[in-house]
Amino acid sequence: MKSIKKALLVTTVSGFVPQFEMSNVNILKEMGYEIHYATNYNTPSYGNDNKRLEDIGIIQHQIDFTRSPFKTQNIKVFNQLKLLMKTQHFDLIHCHTPMGGVMARLAARSTKTTPIIYTAHGFHFFKGASIINWLFYYPIEKFLSRYTDQQICINEEDYRLAKKKLHAKYIDYIPGVGINIDKINYDIDKKSKKNELKIPQNKKVLLSSGELITRKNHETIIRSIAELKEKSLNSSSLQFHYIICGQGSLDAHLRKLTIKLNVSDCVSFLGYREDMMDIFQISDIFLFPSYQEGLPMALLEAMAYGIPVICSDIRGNRDLMAARAIQSLDYCNGGIIIKKANDVSAYGEAINLLITDYTRMRTMGEWNRNRAKDFSKEQVEKCMRKIYSRYI
Repeated sequence: MKSIKKALLVTTVSGFVPQFEMSNVNILKEMGYEIHYATNYNTPSYGNDNKRLEDIGIIQHQIDFTRSPFKTQNIKVFNQLKLLMKTQHFDLIHCHTPMGGVMARLAARSTKTTPIIYTAHGFHFFKGASIINWLFYYPIEKFLSRYTDQQICINEEDYRLAKKKLHAKYIDYIPGVGINIDKINYDIDKKSKKNELKIPQNKKVLLSSGELITRKNHETIIRSIAELKEKSLNSSSLQFHYIICGQGSLDAHLRKLTIKLNVSDCVSFLGYREDMMDIFQISDIFLFPSYQEGLPMALLEAMAYGIPVICSDIRGNRDLMAARAIQSLDYCNGGIIIKKANDVSAYGEAINLLITDYTRMRTMGEWNRNRAKDFSKEQVEKCMRKIYSRYI
């Protein structure tokens, strides 16, 4: 009797698979694999992410991952993964996240487990990254790529670099993790939603979504709003209200900053939300000033809802917007792209340029809605079926 094929998914934090990888889980199941998931279930999970793993047949394995490559705890992680691979005899390993990718590939090499697939959701070494990132992360990835059967990249910059510098047997580009276009809806009462969120009915809604961490750069937008308020003399003359959805280590700092800069009356922190589909529908402009991304899902979701965008000129954002900035800010088909992610004045200028230009906002939003289809779940699944089929 033929034994059951087993696939192991590896990530550093447990929320990753329920947020981004359920399509791959379903594809592997269709191909006859029993799905195992090795991750650190003790790390905080946003909302009910981990509950989505219940009753779907995924076999869970606790691995005491740490995000830092410098902790001795990684020795324990390596040994845990080695033991898991020796006892379960996996037929395929697909790893994600930086430390998940490093430790899984080291353990797989030690146990001679193949094939191993690694999806890079944004290399730490990229154009504009610090020299420390290049000196540390690049040599590690170059070494591990020799023991990688399949390298997957989700943006064009990473793909070009991998093809030129790395040594995986196969290197493929896929358009992100896929957005489910069929779930996009436009059926809410916008007035009621604004009332629920305590947003003035006469104000346009500026939205940012993402963890409250340094990389997401929410502080720059808050400072740009403070500049606009100062020029407008008072917040009542501002034509917008800014909402931030997400949680993270900078929550208290950012709230204090809004008080310090006297903009707490026109900025709302909504925390982690499970009603983002509703919030997108009341939003007029999406602000995404991040310093670093692979291919940002939050930006893609906003585009799918037909929202014009003001974003930083970084890898990932360029892929989605099909543009880059030449000047301090430049118009593109889907919005305005800012050359320097921390250019406070440029974001303020961009907001002023768009906020009353209804025709241009509508045209940009429609372009974004159509552009998002290129990164749909169907497009990504087509690529992943082809990749997984190599190893059956």
